[in-house]
Order: sequence, then structure tokens, then C-alpha cells
Amino acid sequence: MDRNPSPPSSEAEEEGDAVGNTVYSKHWLFSILTRLIEVISPEKTEPPVSPEGIHTELDEEMENDICKVWDMSMDEDVALFLQEFNAPDIFMGVFAKSKCPRLTEICVGILGNMACFQDICMSISKDENLGQVLLQRLCDSDSPTLLETSRLLLTCLSQPEVANVWVERIRENPSVYDCVCFIMSSSTNVELLVKVGEVVDKLFDLDEELMLNWIKNGTCRSVGPSVDDSPEELPDFKIVPCILEAAKQVRSDNPEGLDVYMHILQLLTTVDEGIQAIVQAPDGGKETWSLLYDLVCHELCQPDDPPIIVQEQKTVLASILSVLSAMFASQTEQEYTKMRKSNVKLPFSCYFILDMPLIGSLIRILQYMESCGKRSVDNSKESEQQETGKADVNEEDFHLKILKDICCELLSNMLQELTKENTLEGLHQGHLNEQTCSCAFQNLLPLYFASVESFLEVLREADQTLADNLEKRFPSLKVHA
Repeated sequence: MDRNPSPPSSEAEEEGDAVGNTVYSKHWLFSILTRLIEVISPEKTEPPVSPEGIHTELDEEMENDICKVWDMSMDEDVALFLQEFNAPDIFMGVFAKSKCPRLTEICVGILGNMACFQDICMSISKDENLGQVLLQRLCDSDSPTLLETSRLLLTCLSQPEVANVWVERIRENPSVYDCVCFIMSSSTNVELLVKVGEVVDKLFDLDEELMLNWIKNGTCRSVGPSVDDSPEELPDFKIVPCILEAAKQVRSDNPEGLDVYMHILQLLTTVDEGIQAIVQAPDGGKETWSLLYDLVCHELCQPDDPPIIVQEQKTVLASILSVLSAMFASQTEQEYTKMRKSNVKLPFSCYFILDMPLIGSLIRILQYMESCGKRSVDNSKESEQQETGKADVNEEDFHLKILKDICCELLSNMLQELTKENTLEGLHQGHLNEQTCSCAFQNLLPLYFASVESFLEVLREADQTLADNLEKRFPSLKVHA
């Protein structure tokens, strides 16, 4: 049986039976809604059944018909008809009384389709009881229901007219935090993890206060999902480990999902509390750094990839490098604070500071961007460039510029911390040579002159000839030497 069978068409049983401008039958739709009410409100004359056995399964005919309604609800005329006949109220009854996960999933799915239309979305969103009931679905133990609930929430959050209603509602429901963290930390359903990630990403993007609340959360416990519907105390969740666990699950199977979770981490670093939540974790941020390092050095924008790959990966790379840069700056500041307080020059103990493979990866990203930039210039009209002084900046160029800026900032900070020993290691491993250093200098100068100058001084100790060659290629360095 297909998941969502094809919708039925009206046979023009009677004049005026069609729903709006569709060929669907009002009579048929109304009969399904009536049967749905009967499913959740059985006759009192029926023999009693144990609570565990009430409507745990849909009969095949009913499932077929309600799935047809699910498909039909993507049509605005059908969605308006369903709203007119109080389908949302009927679905609330399903959520309250039904023990059938499949029926709950389908009803949430129909509401999700209906919410795609602005007026209906506003009506659904302003119904406080329905809003609370839908948020409770996030504590469901059924993955398909969780997926449809997440889709519905994302649809509502994506409509500016009602987004604030949902943000406020979620902010006032602490259980949402626990349920979302539970899903991110324990689910292996990639499709569900991606959709929940999109919801979190949208929430954090819409409301910094809510993001701060979730960053600071994890000190209280609340009732969460349970298969047998009995109260269950959830672990003391922290947002960062939950995000990392979800990112690990989606990284191989869903590049778009990885992009979403990396952007969530990036949003966390836009506030001091978020950065501290990452670097002051019990492991000192090692798990976060390790995951991001592995992505940059071993998965994304690799030496055997064509340079054009940087176009495809620009947004996820920008998010990852932004988080690494924030962590680097935070740990650097902490180390210098220790030095000032102790009045002793301490060794730079942060485990991620002087990693040559990462520096090599940053330079490779810049090289690939240079290659893409040259191709873009070659394909543009030279006359237009002469007239405007620069090529038109489209959205793609804008995202590449952001990536370049973030990449240069992190690279400059790392070069400034290199010692002679680190530099010798980089030369030996092939991460540093005249070509890579020239690329780095070309992109860092003149904005990061101090960092380049500092690195060049160390390079003189490690390889005087290379330092001299670079000075010849970049005369401004020699003038200031």
C-alpha cells in the first residue's frame, strides 16, 4: 500500500458537490470527517476494551481514506473546506483520545499542509489550546509523528505573521527544550533530526532571548517522552552536546542537515554565553573542536576535490570556521589572562591552537576561492568591470566573501601564535611552502599585516631562504622589516 494514495475525484454526484474549483467531493470529505469523529468517540454500547487496546491500529480502508485527505489538503480549496468544518477541532480530539500513532501522524500531517496557507496558519496559530496540544506532540514517542509535528512548527515559524506567537509559546513551555534535546541526543532518524534542527535553527535566528534561555537551560528536569505514557524524568540536558550528537548522526547521510547543525552552533557563538557553553564544557570544548576539525581537515574541500567544491560547501564551511574562530579567540584570551594573573609566561596549553593540518586546510580553501574567482572574472564582461570598477556582486559572491573573511581571520590568528618548532613542522609536512605562504599573504595583506609580519619573523628562523623569497614577492613586508 502506498503511503499516501492518490486522492479521489468527484463523480459529480450532485450539482455543487465539488470543493471550490477542484474535482473533489464535499460529500466524500464530510463523510471522512464524520467517520473520524466516530473513531475517537465510539458508541457507549460497544463492549469495554482495555486502555492499551483502544484504537491502536487503523483498519486499511480508514487509513486509505484519511491518507487521501492528507494528500488533498495540499490544495487550498480543500484546506479551507477542512477549516470550515472544524477539522482542527476534530484533530484535537484525535490527539487527546486516540492510541493509534499512525492516525495521530496523519492528522498532524494534514494540519501541516493546511498551515501552508497564510489565513489558515494564522487561525491555527491563534488557537491557544491547539497550540499547546501540538507542542505536546514533541514529547511523542513515535518518530513519524515527531517528524510531522516538526514540519508543522517550521511552517508556522516561517510565516512572519505568526512566528512570534509560536516563539512566545515555546519560550513559555520548558518541556519543548527537553523534548527537542531528547530527540537530538537519542534519535537515529536522520530525516527527523534534520527537521528538528531546522526548527531550532529558525527559533534561534528569530529570538536571541529564547536562544539564551536554552543555552542557560539544563538545570531543571521535566516530564518527557515515554512509550507507555507514564511520566519519565529526562536527563539534565545541555544544548551543545545534544547539537553535536545530532550533527554526528546526519554528517554522512545528509549534507543539508549538517549545514543546519553547523549554523546552529554558529548562532550560539554570536553571544558570549554561547561561546562559553562551548569552550567551558566539561571536556573544555574538545568534542566540538574535534568534530569541526575532522570536517575541515578530512571531509570538506579536500586536496582531491576540484576547486569548484568550495562553491557547493561555502555555507557549511563558513559556519564551521566561524565557530572554530570564536573558540580560538576565546581560548587565546583565557590563556593570556592566566599569564597576566600568574605573572609567569605559561606555555600555550590549548590543544587546538597550533595545528598545522588545519592551517593547511585554511590556505587550501583560500586557494580554491582564488581559482573560482579567476574563473568568474574570465566569464564576466570586461567592459562592465571597467565601467563599474568591479564585477557585480551576486548572492553567491556574497557568501564566498563571508567565507573568505572568516577564513582569513582564523588563519591570521593562528599564524600569529606559531613558534619556530610549529613552523618547521609545517614545512616538513608540506603545509607551508612558497606557494601556500604566498596565497596566505596575498589574502591576509594589508588587513592582517601584523599577523603576517609576526609569522615572517618566525619563518626567518625556520627557513631564511623562504622568508627572503616571500619578502621579494611582497615588498611592503620588506619596507617594514
